[in-house]
Amino acid sequence: MAMRVARPNQLASRPGKPGYLPISPATVWRWAKEGRLPQPFKIGPGTTVFDLDEVDAFLAKQAKSA
Repeated sequence: MAMRVARPNQLASRPGKPGYLPISPATVWRWAKEGRLPQPFKIGPGTTVFDLDEVDAFLAKQAKSA
């Protein structure tokens, strides 16, 4: 099965453009730095992505603890 990935700008929401998560681009990076989101990884020089399966697992864990 192929890995599902998303670039940071696909995760973040902006005015008029909903993303995968209802958070700003700055929050995506801050949460990744703080360990609240799974760590992104590079697939090329200038291309950073998040594993969507890890993001989904993170969201499921957050839903259970809420």
